[in-house]
Amino acid sequence: MRKKMRVVKSKIKNKSINGLVLFFILLISNPIAAQSVGFDSLVSKGIKEIYSIKFSDAEVTFRKLMTDYPEHPAGRFFLGMIDWWKILLDLENEELDDIFYQKLEDVIYQCDEILDKEPENVDALFFKGGAIGFRGRLRAARESWIKAADDGREALPIVERAYNIDPANIDVQLGFGIYNYYASVIPEQYPIIKPLMLFFPSGDKQKGIEQLTNTAMNGKYAKYEARYFLMTLFYNYENNTTKAQEFAELLTTEFPDNPSFERWSGRIAVKKGDYKKASEIFRSILAKSEINLTGYNNSRVKREGVYYIAANFRNIAQPDSALAYFQECEKISRVVDVEEESGFLINSVMYLGILNEQLGNVDRAVKYYEELLDMREYGGSHRVAEENLARLGKD
Repeated sequence: MRKKMRVVKSKIKNKSINGLVLFFILLISNPIAAQSVGFDSLVSKGIKEIYSIKFSDAEVTFRKLMTDYPEHPAGRFFLGMIDWWKILLDLENEELDDIFYQKLEDVIYQCDEILDKEPENVDALFFKGGAIGFRGRLRAARESWIKAADDGREALPIVERAYNIDPANIDVQLGFGIYNYYASVIPEQYPIIKPLMLFFPSGDKQKGIEQLTNTAMNGKYAKYEARYFLMTLFYNYENNTTKAQEFAELLTTEFPDNPSFERWSGRIAVKKGDYKKASEIFRSILAKSEINLTGYNNSRVKREGVYYIAANFRNIAQPDSALAYFQECEKISRVVDVEEESGFLINSVMYLGILNEQLGNVDRAVKYYEELLDMREYGGSHRVAEENLARLGKD
């Protein structure tokens, strides 16, 4: 029987996006210093509405931006970012992909029209590079690696050209920071990527972190995205939960109803071994799920919440409550796990076996252990089942 609660490595495609391909992709924000105060105010307002998951409000804001400034690509670009966040909140759902791609093509077309007349137009260069970059991110999410890499190769010189025209803009360091960090780290994490790096400049991990931190602390429009990347890279690659939590707190303080930021906060607490705090965070997430708050009304969100609440109950020796929540996690997982069993499902079945055995329900425990052996191997799950069945004389 395992003494330490096992953490599920969720099948979150964010990690693969941020991992395998993000070093190709430069996310940029527009330097809007040359525009009017009204323009600047609308963009700032709309960006905050997107991160607050107030998509309808953001759409109103950016449609007004398009109406007031029809010659500027910002309105079209940020309307596309609304769809990007809708996709990001439920990556398994591909229904918005075609709409998102079309909106990005509209941005690229408008930028090309501007650049034909003004080849040094910084705004058009930045938004064209950003649109190509986001197209690459979604292609990476859909595992279209070659097309994603091609987008990165196309975006990089565009953003470099814009930077050479306006090197004082802090927001541009987001893109270079992402590139420097992931170009250094990812080839070591995923050797299959190394051959592709022959076509790209080498990275510098420490420089990338410095550039991202500068943007996160001093950027005008890109600071939230920089904080997001720092949170995830410190969690996924640097094993620095203190720094990951620092940026998670900055994001959740300003955007308390963003399910992505809140879920990351819960995962960070789990990784730190603070299941009490994690349970509190995931209870907040479940409460928002119950009232159908946008982004929270998702089976995968609820599944993650009940799993970690169950984990906390098990850690504080409340097996009956843990059993109930693991059963709920199992139930949800059997609906949402389409391609293969998730870590959530496998671990839930394992702990249902362990908890039933603790509560004296040996026959039920045996059933779960045997079922565990019919599932794919996950983190030693088969060994746990075999050892417990042998101990119970059921091998």
